[in-house]
Amino acid sequence: MLSQQLHTAINDQINAELWSAYLYLSMSLDAENKGYKGVANWFFVQWQEEQDHARILMNYLNSRDMKVELKPIPEVPTQWDSVLEMFRETLRQEKIVTGRINKLAGIAAEDRDFASSNMLVWFIDEQIEEEESARDMIFAAESVESDKYGMYQLDKELATRTYTPATPLATPAE
Repeated sequence: MLSQQLHTAINDQINAELWSAYLYLSMSLDAENKGYKGVANWFFVQWQEEQDHARILMNYLNSRDMKVELKPIPEVPTQWDSVLEMFRETLRQEKIVTGRINKLAGIAAEDRDFASSNMLVWFIDEQIEEEESARDMIFAAESVESDKYGMYQLDKELATRTYTPATPLATPAE
């Protein structure tokens, strides 16, 4: 059984993941509105991934016979000055999420809840990947910031990103 502190913290994280998803959907829509269909695609995939993260945590609570408590999602920004600013905000957000995941891992460790600690390892590894991806996108956007053709090429490249369900949600091969 999960401690009340960990149960509450995981529920809070579910809602934080859904807020992140909403943020990335908003970024996707803003990018598309500005004509950056590839950037919009990149953020749309982020939106899907964040929903996966919430679902993994929901599944975990359900598997431990704990109640999932969804709360209202606070408003997110709807407009950014540039693609570069979107990616900078993405990195800021991912760093916040990393801190939250680390806090969850700390609570699980204090509780000596090895099952929860084990589940959270996937999220810890995922956050390393998320922050690295955001830093890579900042570098790419900075590299083409004043080059319209370079931005066009970057946008085309980002259009090729595809969604892959998170490993904990993948259907096992038969």
